[in-house]
Amino acid sequence: MRIEQDLELIEALAKQFPNSKRNTLRKMLTMGRVMVDGKVVHKAKFLVQSGSEVTISDKDSAVKNSPPPKPKKKHSRIKVLFEDEHILVVNKQAGLLSVATDKMEPDTLHSRVVDYLQSENEKSWAYIVHRLDRETSGVMIFAKHKSHKDYLQEQFADRAVHRVYHALVEGKPEADSGTVHEWLLEDKFLRVKAVNKRNPKAREAITHWNVEDTDEIASLLALTIETGRRHQIRVGLANLGHPVIGDQQHGAEGNPIGRIALHASSLEFLHPETDDPVRFEAPIPFGPEH
Repeated sequence: MRIEQDLELIEALAKQFPNSKRNTLRKMLTMGRVMVDGKVVHKAKFLVQSGSEVTISDKDSAVKNSPPPKPKKKHSRIKVLFEDEHILVVNKQAGLLSVATDKMEPDTLHSRVVDYLQSENEKSWAYIVHRLDRETSGVMIFAKHKSHKDYLQEQFADRAVHRVYHALVEGKPEADSGTVHEWLLEDKFLRVKAVNKRNPKAREAITHWNVEDTDEIASLLALTIETGRRHQIRVGLANLGHPVIGDQQHGAEGNPIGRIALHASSLEFLHPETDDPVRFEAPIPFGPEH
């Protein structure tokens, strides 16, 4: 498609594919399928000049470029999945706070990451990009520079980060897949519940799920979220009638595996330095056989 006026690449794609969702268009970008004047461009806000040609390649010919992982340094208090000069990706353990609250807890994943970085260079710092609930394990990213933190947070805000979670839930859903679309309200005690969408303080939460494995007792669900609300997966699955195993706060019966069975299994985003699409995964620590 020939561009008739200067505009951002995501807007050019929206014109070319008016019936496609923004997430679908962003997926084209992260997969390396979008070319401007014959050159692959990943950045949604890339400014396309008037007269440029935007073309889409098929999925098979699109090639992802991921930075080669560097050897992991030993550090018993965090599990490093990837590190370069710009970002640090770790596998958060269940039961550990991501960052300190106003209670100023001394031991958090953030404080451990800062200790890890400063053990090599005392001037280093880890910038918080996003959070996981204390009970949730899995992939978390930290930025080493503020500009990279800002760009990564912009991707989260634009819903351009592809996030996959896995949850072990009680029972067996009637359908193989579905979407939970709710409006959530958080009270002063940090309890979250679904409310009428007309509530002025309610925030939209969209969670897509599909069954990967199941028996009569439990099911393993893969979930993708369009929004990042506190407890949105846990509340949504409880309202579906299949609370996350171990999540007694939201109706689960008992805690047979000693934790809430919710795990952030992968994150896909544009590397803040290179704009290449990258994907990081943390192995699922539970399954129906447990």
